[in-house]
Amino acid sequence: MERISLVNRWKEAKRPLILDGATGSLLQESITKNELLWSSSLNVEDPKAVISLHKQYIEAGADIITTNTFRTNPHFYNKYTLNSTLREFVAAGVDIAKIAKGKSNILIAGSNPPAEDCYQAERTISNKELELNHRSHINLLYDYGVDFILNETQSHFDEIKIICKFCDQNKIPFIISLFSTDDNKILSGEDIFDVISYILGYSPIAISINCVTFEVFEKLFPLLPADIPFGFYLNCGTGSNKDKVIKCNVFADKYLELVKNFITSNTLFIGSCCGSDPSHIKSLKAYLDEQN
Repeated sequence: MERISLVNRWKEAKRPLILDGATGSLLQESITKNELLWSSSLNVEDPKAVISLHKQYIEAGADIITTNTFRTNPHFYNKYTLNSTLREFVAAGVDIAKIAKGKSNILIAGSNPPAEDCYQAERTISNKELELNHRSHINLLYDYGVDFILNETQSHFDEIKIICKFCDQNKIPFIISLFSTDDNKILSGEDIFDVISYILGYSPIAISINCVTFEVFEKLFPLLPADIPFGFYLNCGTGSNKDKVIKCNVFADKYLELVKNFITSNTLFIGSCCGSDPSHIKSLKAYLDEQN
């Protein structure tokens, strides 16, 4: 299966690549059955809605679209009865992205989330369950044809270690995108810079930060290693990141003004997170085109 190299595409573009924006926070109003599977339920309930959103991001200028698989991982799948097997459930998310991509050269990032809730500090499943969750989900995403694995909103060192070792051993291209608290720690308590140092030992495509506010990223950014490829996609929503409904509070023009000073020669990609929409991506694309 032929895959697109993220790094090669970056070098060809001679600018940061553009990752898409929020998916779940835009699709959540269409969710009809349960909160456990979040927007991933629409991959089987209303695939046209997901395809449409992917296409909107592509039309806005995204170079990379992310599979709607933030809750297709085994831990959440096993909590809800579907008429689809796990393989079929994950495949649906990847196939939808492939349909939206068509014959274009858009890259597809396979979204692999934390095994449990993103903002849950305490672990409730065993290490064995944790390992099986990530091994299975990453394998399925890659087998069905994503270009690389985007391990999003990771904030527990135990599962970061599992992901890094598994991807490295199986030669699966991957990015770890970290969630940080306002004191530069991940939720399991480790200093984020010690965690980054560990991850770099497994040759990821890049390190990323996502799902944090501009204020958190502003404090973190000057301390990040300056000589490694990195990416970021920040929150644009109101209220808490745990809110069930996330509305935009940082609109496209404001978001661009806030983040453009963080774009450097080592920025591999930039996107936007919860509360954003295709207008944020369109604004980033217009700015990067002007600079190129």
